[in-house]
Amino acid sequence: MPLCPCGSGLRTVRCCGLEIGSVPPAESTRHLVPLVERAVQAHRQGALETAERLCLDVLELAPDRPGALMVLYQIRRTEGKLAAAEALIRRVVNFDPNNFPATNELALMLMGRGALADAEHHARNAVRIAPENPQAHNLMGMIMTEAQRPQIGEYHYRKVLDLAGGRDPILLANLAWNLKNQGRMEEARALYEESAAAAPDVRQTMLGWARLEEADRHFDAAAEKLDRMDAQWPNDPGVLLSRAVLLGRTKHYDQALAVLDDLARLSPDGKLGPNELSEQGRLLDQMGRYDDAFVAFAESKRLAAELSGNHYMDEVAENLIARARSFFSAGRLSTLPRAGTRQDVAQPIFVLGFPRSGTTLVEQTLTAHPRIAAGDELPLIADITGIMPRMLNSPLGYPEALAELWMGDQRAGLDNLRDWYLQKVAQMGFIEARHAWFTDKMPLNETHMGLIALMFPEAPLIHVIRHPLDIMVSAISNHFTHGFFCANALETAARHYVRVMDLVQHYRAEMALRYLPVRYEDMVDDQENTVRGMFDFIGESFDPGTLKFHENRRYARTASYAQVTEPLYASSRFRYRRYRAHLEPVIPILAPVIERLGYTVD
Repeated sequence: MPLCPCGSGLRTVRCCGLEIGSVPPAESTRHLVPLVERAVQAHRQGALETAERLCLDVLELAPDRPGALMVLYQIRRTEGKLAAAEALIRRVVNFDPNNFPATNELALMLMGRGALADAEHHARNAVRIAPENPQAHNLMGMIMTEAQRPQIGEYHYRKVLDLAGGRDPILLANLAWNLKNQGRMEEARALYEESAAAAPDVRQTMLGWARLEEADRHFDAAAEKLDRMDAQWPNDPGVLLSRAVLLGRTKHYDQALAVLDDLARLSPDGKLGPNELSEQGRLLDQMGRYDDAFVAFAESKRLAAELSGNHYMDEVAENLIARARSFFSAGRLSTLPRAGTRQDVAQPIFVLGFPRSGTTLVEQTLTAHPRIAAGDELPLIADITGIMPRMLNSPLGYPEALAELWMGDQRAGLDNLRDWYLQKVAQMGFIEARHAWFTDKMPLNETHMGLIALMFPEAPLIHVIRHPLDIMVSAISNHFTHGFFCANALETAARHYVRVMDLVQHYRAEMALRYLPVRYEDMVDDQENTVRGMFDFIGESFDPGTLKFHENRRYARTASYAQVTEPLYASSRFRYRRYRAHLEPVIPILAPVIERLGYTVD
């Protein structure tokens, strides 16, 4: 029998191809317990070959032994065989779901490779297993912050402070990074100062502090922090990348590229990683070296997909969109109820659009108004699609679970879903008494536009439209996971864009929507009339201050955070023309939508 392709060293039938029914009863393998104990002891003593041989012997006969699985996991992780390590630690958790160390370890591993949804699932279970364990809450704080749900992450970090009974410098720095991601810069800065005073030699603290200063446009302060780090940690890759980003922000492009060249020379293989290549591409783009920039962007995407193992989930995306088209039909929608509108709380404004289509620009403009709070990318609509079957007591998934609304005991189901959403928003704490509205600009929420219109029939839906080829340039030049990892390749980004835009057209044809398309190009060419039109549509008075969105001190927690600190500029309009030759493969895919939207290809 062949060995498992994951690299564990076990046969496939005893590893990734294991059938649970083939696992022998625990009592029949008790004689193996001394072997597991010997393997654990050998591993502790550094006798790795002995430990590995003992584990393989045990797991061949009893593939569910947690002790042997954990030792073999540690060996494979140390060897850098991450696929094997993940397979082994998953098996520990499957056979022993209340094993806190294994659950915690699996969540950390998943977070490390960017599988945040899977990591969150196991981190939540770690908290359930050990609700008073600071390590469990710290892990939840880390994952929620990385998953752009910083308010939830803040709760768990503060829970660690309560449970630990002290102010650990590392935790303070983690909380500072979380608050920075919420735009609470002064609070974050104070925590970095406290953390650095207590532990001045922690590299990650100083690096986070420097990045905060750069994001907050305090470029001299950021440079000072990086200078200090250069003296303490010469040629540190994180410091060099941050230096390149800072030089780019201050338009010292040649110097920034030189720093990245140094970074490549210092790396073991003489090459840049995905994040460094993305930054290199952005710098080259700013310098007008568009062919070189595209090469850097494409290699960044290729390498990121290779390292993460994430590829476009084609069948999952196609299935979801096909089911939405099937369910949200005019005949069915005419018989479904709508949720009422709450008068006692601020109301949502949904800013819809493909990632990097200009939604951050629109949100920064709207939230410069004193009556509109910035919600940023709220994951709540997607969350509702997951919990809907349970809330509606349905055996069906989303969207078919909405059929329960025809039942007498579920006629208020949409009100309950609406209230769940509004309660979660209230818990996040970004709405003040003066606010009548808040924004939700989660990318690709338009995929669920039918559900949104059932829950919030009076909510403004502002859909940001941009030339599809411009969106493709932005997709290839930025890393994001929205849209089932579609942006890991140019062709899959185009395919998913077309699917979503076709679904939007379907929604608009099948149901009444409070829908306003806003062209990015109109924001650039005729800003005031376009902005006035948005406020007229919302039903809110125009405020001249919203035209100076770049003066909005709010930190935009997206890849656009730097661009929206500058006044409108026309250079990003029809940016695709600089990359026309590289976009040839996706023009046939996008052609029907380009024509339908009234654009042309020059």
